Amino acid sequence: MSASITEMYRKHEEIILYLIFGFLTTVVNWGTYTVLVMCGVEINISNIISWIVGVLFAFTVNKWYVFKSRILAPAVVLRELVSFFAARIVTGAIAIILFPIVYALGMDQTIFGIDGAVAKVFTTILEIVLNWAFSKFLIFGVSKKEEMTE
Repeated sequence: MSASITEMYRKHEEIILYLIFGFLTTVVNWGTYTVLVMCGVEINISNIISWIVGVLFAFTVNKWYVFKSRILAPAVVLRELVSFFAARIVTGAIAIILFPIVYALGMDQTIFGIDGAVAKVFTTILEIVLNWAFSKFLIFGVSKKEEMTE
């Protein structure tokens, strides 16, 4: 049994780590937001700062643990960081734009008293998949190719 679990983990390690660190990124974001609000920082400022801290955390763990991009040359790290932030802004914008569209197209069901929960779940899943694809193929994948050619 444990051999099959270990084998399954090895086979799907990247996805498993991506989901675990995604959850931890949410904890970091919410934790930062909570601390800032409790310290009297205005909620919109707290939200922006907590998003930035969450993205920085996500960048670090995705670079190092999920996609194993070990290049630390400043130019490469800066390119990865800028690309990572840009991708997160793009996927966030896609989710914001897509939400009212899918809601209007019939994903308007209420779950647990939350209006539009199905549309929110749909756009969140799409956002997660797009973030993973951008990270794997456009951000850290480029660095992996550079690492192999050096």
